[in-house]
Amino acid sequence: MSDDNPHSSSGSNKKSLWNSFIQIFSIGPKNRNDLVDVLTDAQTRELINPETKLMIEGVLGVSEMRVRDIMIPRSQMVTIDRNQNLSEFLPIILESGHSRFPVVNEDIDHVDGILLAKDLLAFGFNGANLDINNKEFSLNDIIRPAIIVPESKKVEPLLKEFRSNRYHMALVADEYGGISGVITIEDILEQIVGEIEDETDDNIEEDIKVLAGNVYLVRALTELENFNQYFNSDFDEKSSDTISGVILQELHHMPQKDEQVTIGHFDFKVVSADTRCMQMLQVTVNKEHTINGKVSD
Repeated sequence: MSDDNPHSSSGSNKKSLWNSFIQIFSIGPKNRNDLVDVLTDAQTRELINPETKLMIEGVLGVSEMRVRDIMIPRSQMVTIDRNQNLSEFLPIILESGHSRFPVVNEDIDHVDGILLAKDLLAFGFNGANLDINNKEFSLNDIIRPAIIVPESKKVEPLLKEFRSNRYHMALVADEYGGISGVITIEDILEQIVGEIEDETDDNIEEDIKVLAGNVYLVRALTELENFNQYFNSDFDEKSSDTISGVILQELHHMPQKDEQVTIGHFDFKVVSADTRCMQMLQVTVNKEHTINGKVSD
């Protein structure tokens, strides 16, 4: 009878794994550590991939974070002085690549509003020649209200406010009312899904750099397809999107700085990392392995 259904063994095995997964959750984790253990077990059984596990852990982490934990400090804020004319602050906008800018009056503790770079488009495409020193242009006409939140505010409700009120940036105030930093919706989402890249981020030429001989510096979020092409490797692109995913599958945990692992022809060393993700890797290629050294278009 069993010969009539050759796939029954495989199907039963998958069903057994899924039933085990459901059984684990039905017991009910008693704390966050128990839940992380459940996720680790699910990854080990290949019920979820490493990226999914990290994303779920990111959601758990966000629920415990406060704004001060992930805000951009005031020393790194890019601001516009409301007393500057367009010709003075336009280069700042172009160089930074940001889309939103706090507009300050006198100093950073006095924020009058938020400038959206897209709101400047109307002055360049209104059917007339744009005069960047035009006296009719006024920041007062286009800046939007600034939202200010305390450092101690929890990140999770702030994310809900970002979504419901449809704003993407908030200024962060310390206990004395001074501006201590800024936080965006992207800062929060990156705690869940990892680094979010856009068109201004580095391309593949900056993802992989030769250090010396057969040693390379590789950005951990380099797309696995590009890594395979450059290094003539055959890591499974269906199970991981980036080279960091390959390392996570091998180690089953988030590696710390200086941790090393050998996978196939490659020795990986973590050059920089935080609690959420790897950032830079040192990759040493076995001298018997031949690489392509380029990525096709």
